[in-house]
Amino acid sequence: MDPVRAIADAVLYEGYALWPYTRSALKNQRRWTWGGVFPPAHTALHADDPCEMRAQVRCDDPAAVAVTVRFLQVVAREADAEYLAWDEATEREIGPGGFAIAESSGARSWRAIAGRVDTAIEGDRLTVTVRNETPFAGDRESALRQTLCSTHMVLRGATFVSATEAAGCESVGCWPVLIDDDTMLCSPIILEDRPRIAPESPGDLFDGGEIDGLLALNILALTDAEKAEMRASDPRTRAILERTEALTEEQLWRLSGYRLER
Repeated sequence: MDPVRAIADAVLYEGYALWPYTRSALKNQRRWTWGGVFPPAHTALHADDPCEMRAQVRCDDPAAVAVTVRFLQVVAREADAEYLAWDEATEREIGPGGFAIAESSGARSWRAIAGRVDTAIEGDRLTVTVRNETPFAGDRESALRQTLCSTHMVLRGATFVSATEAAGCESVGCWPVLIDDDTMLCSPIILEDRPRIAPESPGDLFDGGEIDGLLALNILALTDAEKAEMRASDPRTRAILERTEALTEEQLWRLSGYRLER
């Protein structure tokens, strides 16, 4: 996989579901906590839920930068023979200009979302602003269904200056981090420059603050009933369970920093 996308995906799904990865766990009933860009009517009543995100960066050629904005949209899923009713998500990717996502109904449904991605250049400084312009009335849980969740920006095509050295730049709701010299990820989670996915990791566990080896052991220690709920909560949590149960002894040792001698 493209290493930039690997890091961006880890940010995109951070906190999507947490151990014990069951629908009934309280921590999995308070979701979509990173990078939310909310409808402006909701922001007017709840200033801590912003309706825009802004990144300011410095680079050698701002006009050459390709801007991609990525986020998750909440999808309401009805129960079926395999899965319980729950909210999952679908990935969205947009570029500069206005955008509109039409409402969809059915077993997997989502609400309409509209907004804009604007860019501005001042000397060697590029400003990218993501705005949610969706009409809305309702409570916060309803607002989340018309929110750009886990929003982040991928900027490519110029030689960027690290955010720690870019004087005069002010980002709001995100932190620009260098992935490579010509790629910057503007993340709602603060990362160090040039982050990498550990090669020992067998796959995303949606919790970058936890140790993969400990999470794997905790998953294996779940009861049969908890594993059944994990399997039925979401296709992504089912994949985590199946991947963890398939780990070999050597892979488990490697997750703890050891290698078996042959």
